[in-house]
Amino acid sequence: MHKTGEQLVMLVVINCVLLAIGAAISGGAFLSLFNLQSMSTQVPEIGLLAIGVMLAMCAGNGGIDLSGIALANLSSVLSAVVLSSFLSSTDSETTFSLAFMVMTIGIGLTGGIINGLLISKLNITPILCTLGTQMAFMGLAVVVSGGKATTVGSPDLLSRIGNDMFLGVPISFLIFAVCAALIAAALKFTPYGLWLMLMGTNPKAAVYAGFPRTGIIVGTYAISGTLSGIAGMIIAARNVNVKFDYGSSYLLIAILIVVMAGVKPEGGYGRVVCVVMSAIALQLMSSLLNFGGLSNFVRDFAWGLLLLTFLAVGRYDVVGFLMPFKGQNNSSAPSPQAPKPNN
Repeated sequence: MHKTGEQLVMLVVINCVLLAIGAAISGGAFLSLFNLQSMSTQVPEIGLLAIGVMLAMCAGNGGIDLSGIALANLSSVLSAVVLSSFLSSTDSETTFSLAFMVMTIGIGLTGGIINGLLISKLNITPILCTLGTQMAFMGLAVVVSGGKATTVGSPDLLSRIGNDMFLGVPISFLIFAVCAALIAAALKFTPYGLWLMLMGTNPKAAVYAGFPRTGIIVGTYAISGTLSGIAGMIIAARNVNVKFDYGSSYLLIAILIVVMAGVKPEGGYGRVVCVVMSAIALQLMSSLLNFGGLSNFVRDFAWGLLLLTFLAVGRYDVVGFLMPFKGQNNSSAPSPQAPKPNN
C-alpha cells in the first residue's frame, strides 16, 4: 500500500510540475480555460486504450492488448460504412448517432471476446495473439473502406459527444471519467478484481484454487475491447472522417501511460486512478512539446525514451542506487536474526 501511495503522489507531483512549467514558458496561457479544455478533449481516446492495456497486463502471463487502436479504428470505419449504406447522417441525425454508438461499442466488444477466446482456449501467448488480431483488424478496416478515409459527418448527438461541454468539462472527458470509475469500482469491490490480480500474481495457484481462468481472461479482453469501441466512437465524434491508420503512435503511448502508472508488466498489480493521472501527465507533456515547437518525430523519440526510463526504474531500485544512505539509516536499528532457509 505504501508503494501504491508513492506512485500516486509521484504522478500528482509530475502533473503539478508540468502545469507550472507550462504556465512559466507561456506566460500563463497554458493554464487558460480554453487550453485546459482543449487538452481534456484529447485525453479520453488514449486514456481508454491505456486502461484496456492495464487490464490485460494485470492478467499476467505476458498479458497485453496490442490490438486496441486497430480495433478502435475498425469499429468506427465499419460502423460508418455499414450505417451510411442505409442511413443518412444529415437526414436522420439522432438515429444515425445512436446506431453508430451502439455499433462501435458492439464491434469493440466482439473483437475483445475474440482476443480472449483465442488466448484462453488456444493458449496463445497474449502479445502474439493481439499482434495477430491487430493486423487482422487493420486489414479488415482497409478492405471495408478501400484504404480511404470514410466520412461520418457531424450528426448532432455524435458531434456533441466529441466537441461540446457540460459544466465547462468536455463531454468526452466525462465519458472517460465514468468508464474509469466503473472499472476501478469493479476491480476494488467485485470478485472479478480479486480474481484478476491473484491470477496475475500466481496463475498456477489461481487455477488450483478453482478460479474461472477462461472467464477472467475472456472478460478482461472483452472489457478492453469495449473500451476500444468507446474510443473509436469518440474518435469519430471528434472528426468528420475516420481511417484505418488513425493514431499510429497510440499503442506506444498507451503502453507508456501504463508503465508510468506503475502497472507491473508481469501482472498482478494496477490502479485505474494512476493510469488516469498518467494519461493526463502524458497529454500535458505533449502540449508542452507543441508549445516548444518540436516536431512529432521528436515527441515520439521522447515517448520511447520515457518508456525505457520507467521500465528501468520499475525493474531496478534506482532511488536506492542514487540515495544509498537512505536504506542504511532505516536499517541502523538492530533486528532479530532471520531464520535460515530450508534447503
